Amino acid sequence: MNEKVFKSLEYNKILDMAASYAATADAKSKLLSLVPSFEFDEVKHLLELTSQAMSMIAMHGNLPAAPVKNITAAMKRCEMGGTLSLSELINIGVLLRMSRQILKYMDDAERFPLLTEISGNISIHRDLERDITDSIINEETLADSASPELAALRRQAGRLQAKIKDVLNGMLSSAAKYLQDPIITMRGDRYVLPVKSEHKSSVPGIVHDSSSTGATLFIEPAAAVEINNKLRELAVAEKREIERIIAEFSARVGEVSGALSENYNAVITLDTLFAKAAFGRSIRANIPILNEEKYLSIKSARHPLINADSVVPVSIHLGKDFDTLVITGPNTGGKTVTLKTVGLFALMCQSGFAIPAEIGSCMPVYTCIFADIGDEQSIEQSLSTFSAHMVNIVDILNNISPGALALFDELGAGTDPDEGAALAIEILEYIKSMGAITLATTHYSELKLYAVSAPRVENASCEFDVATLKPTYRLLIGVPGKSNAFAISKRLGLYDSIIEKAGARMSSESVRFEDIITELQTKREEAREAYEEAQELKAQSAKLKSELKNASAELEKKRQGIIDNARREAKEIIQSANDKTDELIKEIRRLSKEITNADSLEEMRKLREQLRKKSNDNNVSLKNEYVKSKTRIEDIKLGMEVEILSMQETGTVASLPNKSGDLQVQIGIMKTKVNVSEIKIIKDTSHKKMGQKILSGRSGVASKSMSIKTELDLRGMYAYDATVTVDKFIDDAVLSSLKTFSIIHGKGTGALKKAVHDLLKQNKAVKSFRLGGLGEGDTGVTIVELK
Repeated sequence: MNEKVFKSLEYNKILDMAASYAATADAKSKLLSLVPSFEFDEVKHLLELTSQAMSMIAMHGNLPAAPVKNITAAMKRCEMGGTLSLSELINIGVLLRMSRQILKYMDDAERFPLLTEISGNISIHRDLERDITDSIINEETLADSASPELAALRRQAGRLQAKIKDVLNGMLSSAAKYLQDPIITMRGDRYVLPVKSEHKSSVPGIVHDSSSTGATLFIEPAAAVEINNKLRELAVAEKREIERIIAEFSARVGEVSGALSENYNAVITLDTLFAKAAFGRSIRANIPILNEEKYLSIKSARHPLINADSVVPVSIHLGKDFDTLVITGPNTGGKTVTLKTVGLFALMCQSGFAIPAEIGSCMPVYTCIFADIGDEQSIEQSLSTFSAHMVNIVDILNNISPGALALFDELGAGTDPDEGAALAIEILEYIKSMGAITLATTHYSELKLYAVSAPRVENASCEFDVATLKPTYRLLIGVPGKSNAFAISKRLGLYDSIIEKAGARMSSESVRFEDIITELQTKREEAREAYEEAQELKAQSAKLKSELKNASAELEKKRQGIIDNARREAKEIIQSANDKTDELIKEIRRLSKEITNADSLEEMRKLREQLRKKSNDNNVSLKNEYVKSKTRIEDIKLGMEVEILSMQETGTVASLPNKSGDLQVQIGIMKTKVNVSEIKIIKDTSHKKMGQKILSGRSGVASKSMSIKTELDLRGMYAYDATVTVDKFIDDAVLSSLKTFSIIHGKGTGALKKAVHDLLKQNKAVKSFRLGGLGEGDTGVTIVELK
């Protein structure tokens, strides 16, 4: 790669931005020196690493990185038996802490195998980390807790320092007239007093220094000499102990130097990766889909160096239907920005960066990337603009290869238009013949015509609003652009006469071509407006469809509510009837035990008759399951009043039944779809007949009381049917004075067993119940005992 390409496409600015997210100096350095890869598998691996890091940040926040320094030299010195400095040991402590925090951060990163593979090289050395952290205060000081010996030496020194200060403080008072200033100071590591030179003999001791004028002598009083000597000895001992502690730490570090080096390399790698990921998130970037067909399709691309609030997204595709794209349009219309966006995205993608474009954007891996962008004029090298560009183009042509990307800004400019256009066309043809992909911007009409007629070459233009003299920055692929020089000049105040004469100088072919371009742009704008209108209508249609769906759901909810209410009311009626029936049964049982004469028999007969009548009334008034109607399709007429048996509601026929017998019935404001088998024609609207309850019949209680069985088989029944059958069986059992019986409900899902047990808990005639034991049917049978 040519460094000039990086500069032209401003790739180095991207690296600077990414490096600002790194915590370590080495990670910053790696990012600043990052170059694209041209191997498909390597690029794919780099992008997957970035993708996993971006996902980790989204889930757990940024990597817990710290500004750890390079440890390579320190590790080599340790391995050779050398001693580290306190600052190096502090750095090792920072590395150990950062390594431990990273492993904790990666605890649940099983979904990101590439990251865990890197973090798998990190090892924890908790004891060494803790000892370094607790023992070293800063780059110059060890803590007293570094060793018991160090703590003892410093305590002794503290006591002696307090003692010598007491001695000297006493002399400040007693010998005040001999002192230049009433202070205690130090010379070297000895405590001294500033004595006037003329009173030297009045303060016996050792002279350590004098002032520049000689008026003051710094004397160590004789009384302090012995204490100072002891302090000196303690200082030497403390220094030896500090050296021993540092040597011990250095030896411990040396023992794990290999593991620490692996930790450092893993930390730097992860810091680099997560810096790329954090930068990608900051520019709202996404990982592109790689392909090996050299197909580029970028959706809503935003140049990362343009302010996010003002950048206009651009969509571009290249390499599938055409390999060369010629972009035309006025100056400041966005041609060069589009060119740079494509080139920069290619560099970013092949360096493992996410690109600021919509999800689903596709990028190839180019074999090389070339760019000729900007004014390369050089006075020092005596190169004109055209010559400078041509030197660069010649270099590109000498190195172009299949699968490469070449970018040209204002190709062929800076010389005679006819010659420049001819050269530009041949340059594009040569690059196309080499199997490379090309984007070129131009103002030449000849290149627009070339793009219209040449195979695998396409026109594109950057849209410009002449009315406002402002570019829209939208890229229109398939339509050549106009330079709009006449319109812009007129808008800016150039005389109409000059513009008209200039127009007259244009060839008829050029005028006709420009007119065609204008017509194409007009029709494209009309098509865009029609498309937007169609999209709006589509959105409205979707909204109406959603509203209808919601309304239908609401109606179904109301219908279900009516059914649920009917069932709840039916259950209440059944419960009330059962309570009354229980009272009658109890009375019958009492009489059956006390039959002594004809009067008692007659009374019991009357009670049984009441029970039979009550049971028959229940059969008429209660509805849980309905008997299918025998109504025929041909009997149904519009407007006919019918009863919906499944809902116990009356309505009006709103539509005739279809071949399957389905029709719609209006119930108040709601329409519901039913089958003819669910409805009954009402002849007398003043009398509503309810659906008949499917019961085995309380009316036969008296007749069955003498022949009731001791077991009840419910298998195959629905829960509600089963509860009604059990309830009726209990009544018959009470009448027959049956004390114990069994209910066979099977095992299955347990729903039937639960429904039966719920009923047994509520029935007042039941004394107790239990599941069957061994030989009784196990959990598929319930044994019931009556009161």
